[in-house]
Amino acid sequence: MKTIKGVYDLHIHSAPDIRTRKHDDLELLSQAEALGAAGFVLKSHQFPTTERAWILNKLAHKTIAYGSITLNNAVGGLNPTAVRYALELGAKIVWLPTIDARNHRQKESKQGGITIKEGNRIVPELLEILRVIKQHNAVLATGHISKDEIYAVLEAANDLGISHIVVTHPEFHIVDLSIEDQKFIVSNFDNVYFERTFAQPIGNGNYQNNLPANVEAIREVGYETTLVSTDSGQIENPPWNESLPAYIQFLRENNIEEDAIDWMTKKLPAKLLNIN
Repeated sequence: MKTIKGVYDLHIHSAPDIRTRKHDDLELLSQAEALGAAGFVLKSHQFPTTERAWILNKLAHKTIAYGSITLNNAVGGLNPTAVRYALELGAKIVWLPTIDARNHRQKESKQGGITIKEGNRIVPELLEILRVIKQHNAVLATGHISKDEIYAVLEAANDLGISHIVVTHPEFHIVDLSIEDQKFIVSNFDNVYFERTFAQPIGNGNYQNNLPANVEAIREVGYETTLVSTDSGQIENPPWNESLPAYIQFLRENNIEEDAIDWMTKKLPAKLLNIN
């Protein structure tokens, strides 16, 4: 297997967390340094991870850890102040609501949840958040909101000139963007990329491998708009240091060119992280 030296993974879950994870932060850092990874972003559904990344970087030799914030109920939902402080402390990605999004709750037959729209417009709090993201040139990730909401967010983000926009795992059944939906987005919005992850939950603790669907999407929508991430850390899935090499190897075995793989795993994530 060829090396994965120099790659980035912009979506990894790790302990400490409310949910039991496959590895803790220190174990993840050790795995990443052993594989020669350039960097990774810690994600939590409940808490900002920037402080944890800061501590890891005191211990790291080569791999750089980055923090993020996810706008679920634990941080006050669509909370511009929380976003501003997280970005000032160095967070790189702002995820819109995930497990507390109204769309996510509805798909799981639950009530309530955070919505980002009032009628045909995004709510004022989100517009303020988008302005803060623009100011810091951070990554806006769409989380688990609905297709309708994604379109509204992309329109507002484009109007503001946000240059780093990531549609979070479009293949995930909660998000559920078809190939045609993705082609529509590419044709109508600028600076939008699709994060394609290793696996997705399908209920009762089971996960479905996304890699065949990811290869199809790369061919249909284009590698230029694809960000390779694992979304790893679940007990039910392989450890991160197995899933990322397996992902890259699968791409090679399915005749995805090395230049395309470098773009999806190295150059594009470095661009999103504002690394020259």
